[in-house]
Amino acid sequence: MANTPTLSVVVPCYNIEAYVSETVTSLVNNARDDFEFVFVEDRSTKDRTYEALLALTERLPRSRVIRHEHNGGLATARNTGIDASEGRYLTFLDGDDWLAPGYLARLVDVAQRFDVDFVRTDHVQVTGVERAVHRAPEGRRHTPLDPRTSILPVDDTTMVDYPYAWAGVYHRRLLDKGLLRFHDGLRTAEDRPWIWGLHRRAESYVVASLRGVFYRRGVASSLTQIGDVRQLDFFRSFDLVLAELADDPEAGRLRTKALRNYCVVIAHQLLDRGRFERGVAAELKRRAAEALRAMSEDELGKAVVGMGEERVHLLRRVRGGLKGVAA
Repeated sequence: MANTPTLSVVVPCYNIEAYVSETVTSLVNNARDDFEFVFVEDRSTKDRTYEALLALTERLPRSRVIRHEHNGGLATARNTGIDASEGRYLTFLDGDDWLAPGYLARLVDVAQRFDVDFVRTDHVQVTGVERAVHRAPEGRRHTPLDPRTSILPVDDTTMVDYPYAWAGVYHRRLLDKGLLRFHDGLRTAEDRPWIWGLHRRAESYVVASLRGVFYRRGVASSLTQIGDVRQLDFFRSFDLVLAELADDPEAGRLRTKALRNYCVVIAHQLLDRGRFERGVAAELKRRAAEALRAMSEDELGKAVVGMGEERVHLLRRVRGGLKGVAA
């Protein structure tokens, strides 16, 4: 067995006892002597996720389970796993998702073949019995790219609109550059500042046509299904993106793209506000108005062009103004 792992897989787990057997089995079917698996149990409150992990990982070589003393959220759980990992490459898997057999070996092969900072992949979204392939937005495949070239254009879906940390693999040298850790405490949209940092500051990446990650949607315990105050962390997340952009040499061009990202998420949350508790829905509207008013009418007008009449009208109404903005 190699002393230093080639790959570390970080798996945050919270209230996912019903799914963790499938997750661990998929990792057993991906195990290699030079792969390690770091599970971070984030103090589950509704089931016996921790006990299930201890039992299931007995059959997974080179695995360990770390348990938080207090629930810290997804970003903090991933950071715990990163800090505990030793692999030359790192990847992530959420505790209720799973991998196709042999996927990790193929992923590492691409990373080693091209020797880039990171690799991004397609994924399969699973909703009940339905499965749909979601392609990474960058069309240039299996060729080394400058990550910056995949941020723009503003009005099209690009790689910063595809933030899923588990859809790829990352060289440890990114950790040394301060680009792999997440902002502690973010409970939603934790991957937005992270993906922007990668594409602004890493030197090289490749998009691979691999579809071995199965991403489970509609899980009752998933934060995307819960309408409580944790959902509002997306405001902090995008404010971090904008703050970190301020000293970028291309801040002017990139800010418009970041504002569009922000507006798309604000509009999505406002249109879906019926699932929120009443007080949270009111706070959502107040903070949305505050965020939109912090943007000048000119830059906001550029950011929302082509977003569609319903969303632009909603943003205009919440912010006030924007009379000249085209849908």
